[in-house]
Amino acid sequence: MPKLSPISWRELVSTLKALGFIGPYEGGKHPYMIKGDLVLTLPNPHKQEISVDLLKRLLRQADIDRDTWLSAKK
Repeated sequence: MPKLSPISWRELVSTLKALGFIGPYEGGKHPYMIKGDLVLTLPNPHKQEISVDLLKRLLRQADIDRDTWLSAKK
């Protein structure tokens, strides 16, 4: 099974859009994206890549499994 790897903020947003999320919207201190009733808070855009640990936590909150993420990322 392929491993998750660090990604850029733009790649995170584009892959989430491919999975049906809309946004990102500005809100409070962090941007967020929406899919149905789910509101997923994103990390602030920055120059560093998003770590695998943070990516795993975001995917768990969004109820996206590894295989779905990797197939949408391609």
